[in-house]
Amino acid sequence: MTRLAVPKTYKLYVGGKFPRSESGRTYEVTTADGRFLANAARASRKDARDAVRAARSAQPGWAGATAYNRGQVLYRIAELLEGRRAQFVAEVRETEGIEEAAATAQVDAAIDVWVWYAGWADKYAQVAGNANPVAGPYFNISAPEPTGVVAIVAPQESALLGLVSVVAPALVPGNTVVVVASEKAPLSAISLAEVLATSDVPGGVVNVLTGSPAEIAPWLAAHADVNAFDLAGAGALDWVDLEIAAAETLKRVLAPVDGVPAPTLGRITALTETKTVWHPKGML
Repeated sequence: MTRLAVPKTYKLYVGGKFPRSESGRTYEVTTADGRFLANAARASRKDARDAVRAARSAQPGWAGATAYNRGQVLYRIAELLEGRRAQFVAEVRETEGIEEAAATAQVDAAIDVWVWYAGWADKYAQVAGNANPVAGPYFNISAPEPTGVVAIVAPQESALLGLVSVVAPALVPGNTVVVVASEKAPLSAISLAEVLATSDVPGGVVNVLTGSPAEIAPWLAAHADVNAFDLAGAGALDWVDLEIAAAETLKRVLAPVDGVPAPTLGRITALTETKTVWHPKGML
């Protein structure tokens, strides 16, 4: 007897759960040659608002974890992604229309990016912070702190590696994330959300929206409870207007990039604020 396959339902990932869009909308995801693959949820303004609320609720707890613990959690993501490597290779190959070798290289690079940033979790503060020389009987120490809630438009090409390359550095210092995945190739983003849900990442720390960046990004840019906006994958949008909208609520803004951002310490520190502490020393 021939059995029917059980098709996967791709939903959003908000607050550690997998809801459908509140609007009920979906859109077709196809292969590079136009063959139907799946229906993905088309996120709405309310979904974006719910994701920001979840990220804000989760942020104090994530920032309050030790840097070593955050590094362990990021490394655990790499472990689970490695265990589901074949699934991700198949999804990347079908949605992006690339050869298996290229898809395998992309998945392996995504795993390596998680490991790379996990290693920085308990080290970046020593590099980015410092003791400042002052003329007086004081210690003056600067230390990086998380910016808060970070909204991200992920790179639209190289869907899995692009998303990982912008989400991982935001998590390192204790930020929480609302990320808009690749519109044309969102399947690996939701599969990655399943990995996050089972890898000790607290609910709300990462929230994944699928659908149209052109529709969702303006609401995130104008949202007063978003502290920073990474426009890495917004090059095809009217990103100048997004920067203007973000500036009205004093957001930190990272400009669009070409391709996939390379792993750098700068992507971590770009999403931090600096706290400076004065402390007396000796006899006053």
